[in-house]
Amino acid sequence: MSAIVHPSAIVDAGAELGEGTRVWHFAHVSAGARIGARCSLGQGVYVGNDVRIGANVKIQNNVSVYDAVTLEDDVFCGPSMVFTNVHNPRSAVPRKDEYRRTLVQRGATLGANCTIVCGTTVGAYAFVGAGAVVARDVPAYALVVGVPARRIGWMSAHGERLDLPPTGRGEAACPATGARYRLEGDTLSPCSSPT
Repeated sequence: MSAIVHPSAIVDAGAELGEGTRVWHFAHVSAGARIGARCSLGQGVYVGNDVRIGANVKIQNNVSVYDAVTLEDDVFCGPSMVFTNVHNPRSAVPRKDEYRRTLVQRGATLGANCTIVCGTTVGAYAFVGAGAVVARDVPAYALVVGVPARRIGWMSAHGERLDLPPTGRGEAACPATGARYRLEGDTLSPCSSPT
């Protein structure tokens, strides 16, 4: 099954869309974009030229994925969340050569209306709460909320909150899958393979 593009969407010549990817109403995909298989780009989504999107990524309505952003496989971008690519923008000062790269690693969730400030990495399976403002790197599996975003706990690869403190030592099991995780200081690691 090839990509499905709604008649109101614009996909510029040269853009790559993977098998089974769906581009919905009024979306715009720029010529240099590379998008993997089985992705969904919701209504009003914009994807820039220097953007790499892995497989099975869900980008909800009204999200702009600007140049210098990479989304690995299985990333979820909630409605109206925001990426930036210039740290100190001024309308009168051209800064396209100063873009800071943003990386969202495999399986991460970016909640509705959150903001990811450029130059940060959101770790694998991390969970950014709705409305949070991420201005520094987020560790793998971390649950962050607030303005600025701060870690309040940990999430399993399945997207369930783990019964662990924000920092310290301990082990916990995912309530949905039973997969076990070990906390050592500020780092959470799976004891068994993520599901």
